[in-house]
Amino acid sequence: MIPIENSKKKTVAFYIARSDGKGSYPARRAAVLARDIAKEVNVLFIVGENSPSPPDGFKSITIGKKANLIQTLMLIRPDLLIRDTGPTVSEEVEKIRTVVPSLLHFDDFGDGGKQADFVFQTLIEEAVDEHAEHIIVDRQLFIADPTMRNFEKAGLRKSPPGPLPHLVISFGEEDEGNLTYRALRHVSQLQIPLKVTVLVGERYPHDVSTLRMMALGRRNTLVQQPPYNVPEIYATADVVLCASGYMPYEVAVMGIPCVVLSQNDFELGLAFPKEQHGFVHLGLGRKVKQSNLLNAIMEPLLHESLRKRSIERQLALGLGEGKDKIIETILYLLEFPKRGAGGKAMSDMVH
Repeated sequence: MIPIENSKKKTVAFYIARSDGKGSYPARRAAVLARDIAKEVNVLFIVGENSPSPPDGFKSITIGKKANLIQTLMLIRPDLLIRDTGPTVSEEVEKIRTVVPSLLHFDDFGDGGKQADFVFQTLIEEAVDEHAEHIIVDRQLFIADPTMRNFEKAGLRKSPPGPLPHLVISFGEEDEGNLTYRALRHVSQLQIPLKVTVLVGERYPHDVSTLRMMALGRRNTLVQQPPYNVPEIYATADVVLCASGYMPYEVAVMGIPCVVLSQNDFELGLAFPKEQHGFVHLGLGRKVKQSNLLNAIMEPLLHESLRKRSIERQLALGLGEGKDKIIETILYLLEFPKRGAGGKAMSDMVH
């Protein structure tokens, strides 16, 4: 068991696992929240086999397979579990409720979300169907990465594209469908001067040397591997080409014309990166036609009115300031736990 230095402080445990459409954003969001509450509570990261590395400076406990999560929670007895692991299973969350007084889930589309105390859905748009009161569907809960602060609304300050427009290709941490390769191959057919920066994700599973060989065949094309400063590079772009999970949210904080390709059917079903919000969504990346992709990239470069409209629509969303509302909920759950340590509802324990 990991020693807790101040037993009077309450404990918040984070459990993050990689899942569809999210990329590295959940880990960065958890780091922002953890640093914000660290003075008030003890923070502990539970690291499973599919978890990102915990942020520097925080204690962690490593578990093996997912089945060990409940045993770990029984050991550390946190006052609140913040979970971002994709869809959860109802039976597992029911067992966790008997151990942990309060549960906060992010972007949980599974049956387990019905058992959590709060579920914050930032990836989906407000649905026509009604949902339970504890499920909060709100894109305004998106938290901009702290490194983005200097580049907020960067699109408003940018001049129209010059003689060498800049395209940034960025398909996230893993790029399961190798859309980086597909996009670069198509873009290489453009016969106009264009600066291209390809950002290869930290867990890119494909052959980077193939990308580098393609880049050698076209002037002003650069393939970059981590570490790199994403906001700084995005801010220099005239157009960003990216996946349709959380990356468009980050682009919208900055205000940059953006073309979106989905990695899979889950991403395809996300309603945020659409025309009314300032994006051009071309559907599944593996099915995109070269002509459609090249036209979408060229339109904001050639038509100033289209470029300005994209930027204005993105910035009108006012994204990036969701941290305070989430912190408020975390502190509320700590102050007014939904259950006692044995899983009994607090309202039952009063009688």
